[in-house]
Amino acid sequence: MSISIGVCVFNEEKNIEKMLNLLLNQKSTCEIIEIIVVSSGCSDKTNEIVKSEFLKSNSKVILLTQKVREGKASAINLLLKHARGEIVVLESGDTIPAEGTIESLTAPFKNPDVGMTGGHPIPINNPDTFLGFSVHLLWKLHHKIALKKPKLGELVAFRRDLVHEIPFDTAVDEAFIEALLHEQGYQLRYVPSAIVYNKGPETISDFLKQRRRITAGHLHLMRDKGYVPSSMKLNIVKLIFDDFTWTPKNIVWTFGAMVLEGYGRALGFYDFYIKKDKHYIWNIAETTKNVNPEQVK
Repeated sequence: MSISIGVCVFNEEKNIEKMLNLLLNQKSTCEIIEIIVVSSGCSDKTNEIVKSEFLKSNSKVILLTQKVREGKASAINLLLKHARGEIVVLESGDTIPAEGTIESLTAPFKNPDVGMTGGHPIPINNPDTFLGFSVHLLWKLHHKIALKKPKLGELVAFRRDLVHEIPFDTAVDEAFIEALLHEQGYQLRYVPSAIVYNKGPETISDFLKQRRRITAGHLHLMRDKGYVPSSMKLNIVKLIFDDFTWTPKNIVWTFGAMVLEGYGRALGFYDFYIKKDKHYIWNIAETTKNVNPEQVK
């Protein structure tokens, strides 16, 4: 199988060089034929770094630019027009793949019934702070949910011939692709060994930006496609307390994280039903942008 890796970016100058180097160094039994960077309205040095450090020295790296941000779904549709691989790997621009991740992520496609796979996001935030604790709790829950019923995000792969385009106004692109593949009768696979590092929000404001956007996006998906993501229907509270350590700090911080998540979801409901805001052009959470290479093993 041939693989096209797509990276959609907006102002990723702090992350793009390390990410592309790690993607270029991925070893895979499938052939990685191209790495397509879709730059949407970047105003920092992202494009300059890609041009000067990669375009001249590696023919696999391709840069597509959009002068104006039109939303990630628009960037993905541009990617799909150019991708030549049988499998498209879609990685968020503010993440870092671990060694061997692409091989693990694409291995399940040997089964023709598998239409989409998703990696295992691990945050680099300091868990000894309240927000760091909340971010780790959120992604641990994501992991537990995905083990029970695949919930794919941050790093996904899918069969190119099954996805031609996605609606420009979806704020949850991976979930929409999930719905599309599920609708066609293909299997979804969560791959815990396909590790991708990300950085969660470091301020309450950024935390709420993300959670309200995702909730509004899921509500939009549920209305238009009738597809309910796993995180919207599994008993999240039960999963939290399945292996809970009953210490005073854990109790207080877990309760605080649940209140934050609940408030973020309430804002998402308000945005979708009252404001009619689909959040397809994201309100950027700036504190998630720098995945410090020293924190990634």
